[in-house]
Amino acid sequence: MRVVVVDREGAGFLAFREEGEPSPAPFEAVVRVVAISLNRGEVRRAAATAEPGSRPGWDLAGTVEQAADDGSGPPAGTRVVGFVPAGAWAERVAVPTNSLAALTEGVSFAQAATLPVAGLTALYGLEKGGSLLWRTALITGASGGAGHFAAQLARLAGARVVAVVRREEHVTLLREAGASEVVVSEDASVARNHGPYHVILESVGGVVLGNVLTMLAPGGVCVTFGVSGSTETTFDARHFFGTGGASLYGFILFHEVLEKPASGGLGRLVRLVADGVLRPHVSVEEPWEEIGSVAHRLLDRSYPGKAVLYLGDG
Repeated sequence: MRVVVVDREGAGFLAFREEGEPSPAPFEAVVRVVAISLNRGEVRRAAATAEPGSRPGWDLAGTVEQAADDGSGPPAGTRVVGFVPAGAWAERVAVPTNSLAALTEGVSFAQAATLPVAGLTALYGLEKGGSLLWRTALITGASGGAGHFAAQLARLAGARVVAVVRREEHVTLLREAGASEVVVSEDASVARNHGPYHVILESVGGVVLGNVLTMLAPGGVCVTFGVSGSTETTFDARHFFGTGGASLYGFILFHEVLEKPASGGLGRLVRLVADGVLRPHVSVEEPWEEIGSVAHRLLDRSYPGKAVLYLGDG
């Protein structure tokens, strides 16, 4: 079968090669992959730190070709969405059954493929803020996959949502996602006018993280899960502890799913999509042979939302 591997000489630092079929553990199902989606974190890792020859990829959607030997998970023939820590970009993938969710009728493979990393990050990240009913939530990097999902999910939970984007042309996208206010800003400083915030989902880092930490309400939490702007931050420590009960939570999905398996969250997200109240924003749809070009465009911020790539006929 064909798989995508890290290749420093390849387009987007990626290339295809032939490998043997997966050898599933008893608790894993083999999924024939139909669609994958790209995330900035895995693409940046492939471009910078991943070992040549390693297999990237976290998000996949497809059909169970071989059910798990231990009887867990969906039977063969089930349409599913799945999350793996590496190796999703392949024709067939062995996926732990606690990282799979069956697709409801009417949910496409393309929609499903956007859900694992971006959707789970938004869902589990917002839950760090507890009940959001009549609370105010701030979402930075809101035009990205996780940010766009977070704006919708926070609004569904009853929050007043303030979204921060860097480009004026993304304002309408976030208004349609349910944001009450959309701030166009490089450093998020203008968002102070709409706070303070009970929960902040922050994915930019640098000066943005430093600024929003001073916008928390007493008892509020800032969930940081990305550094698309900068890895280093300075902030006003006196203001932060003087707020009273404010906290900064470091979020990485690979840790979160140890306590809250991906299958549960994915099942919830699938049902929201099926009900028409959660709408993935897919900006790019291409055959997976174009993965190098699409990865480059993702790093260049050439499109909002998600890119979905199809294997075979899709």
